[in-house]
Amino acid sequence: MDNEVQGFETLAIHAGQAADPATGAVVPPIYQVSTYKQDGIGGLRGGYEYSRSANPTRTALEVCLAEIEGGARGLAFASGLAAEDALVRAVCRPGDHVIIPDDAYGGTYRLFAKVAAPWGVAYDPAPLSDVEAVRAAVRPETKIIWVETPTNPLLNIADIRALAVIAHDAGALLVVDNTFASPYLQRPLDLGADVVVHSTTKYMGGHSDVIGGALIAADEALGEQLAFHQNAMGGVAGPFDAWLTLRGIKTLGIRMDRHSANAERIVEMLTRHPAVRTVLYPGLPEHPGHDVAAKQMKAFGGMVSFRMESEDEAVRVCERTKLFTLGESLGGVESLIEHPGRMTHASAAGSPLEVPGDLVRLSVGIEDAADLLRDLRQALD
Repeated sequence: MDNEVQGFETLAIHAGQAADPATGAVVPPIYQVSTYKQDGIGGLRGGYEYSRSANPTRTALEVCLAEIEGGARGLAFASGLAAEDALVRAVCRPGDHVIIPDDAYGGTYRLFAKVAAPWGVAYDPAPLSDVEAVRAAVRPETKIIWVETPTNPLLNIADIRALAVIAHDAGALLVVDNTFASPYLQRPLDLGADVVVHSTTKYMGGHSDVIGGALIAADEALGEQLAFHQNAMGGVAGPFDAWLTLRGIKTLGIRMDRHSANAERIVEMLTRHPAVRTVLYPGLPEHPGHDVAAKQMKAFGGMVSFRMESEDEAVRVCERTKLFTLGESLGGVESLIEHPGRMTHASAAGSPLEVPGDLVRLSVGIEDAADLLRDLRQALD
């Protein structure tokens, strides 16, 4: 069995998660410990000395992350932004340049605009669905092309394989935030990406009960570089958070199937509703990124955005739902609704990444689809 290629669901349940040798427990223990008894000076027992540097529960998660993304090294962080910050500071130096999506997640934009830029790392937003526009944005000092696909919150699609060629021709890394798709629906490293980023808070954890982030590197040397910064900067995932994330990953495949199926039902209704001006979902044949998404994704995911006739109407819909909870974040089993312009993407207001005021974003959960449809209809009517 060791030499056989295992399927996603098998890896999600078993990778890094062998039965505990002491008791036979089939779930990795929560090693809620800060330090470890050493076998003499310099004699680490199993490689553990201090839990910022390594912890067995976090190790189990990091092995699982690497396996399900097809990478050489996985690293677990305290949040998605902690992971992003470690990556930027590991790879970039003052004077370097990064290309980011022109509709990036608000927290990512804030990191580059308010933290990295004052440190001396320049950035330019570019429409990543336009390969030639990305090529034109590359500078000699470009070190990273940063990709979200689908993007947050406009659900644009980037061609990972094409952008990997541009990045590598320029001597840069292609970094893909795979949070919206998850490794069950999309594997960026297989398409040429160098690093995958996750907010494991979202679909990986899946139950709205843990904050976490991850980096998965395609190359062992880059993985070691990132691991050094993880330890030196200290933004690591705690053992209980790592355990909760591992628990979530076990059911990621079946949850993503249900998220995607429910989203398709909702998209079908929204496209016919007279109050909705535009539906943004890569599963729609008329979506400009549909063909690319169909090639690089197994299904189209549980995130749906739509535009109303005005900002007031968008806000009204967000305030009227009962089953869809008004809240930030996404990817949990329960459905959420939000107004990105006033909530998750408020930090981008007044910038080139400002999102339309008439936009509503849904994180479609795994409830009964008929109940979700009924709730949205009453909110729209």
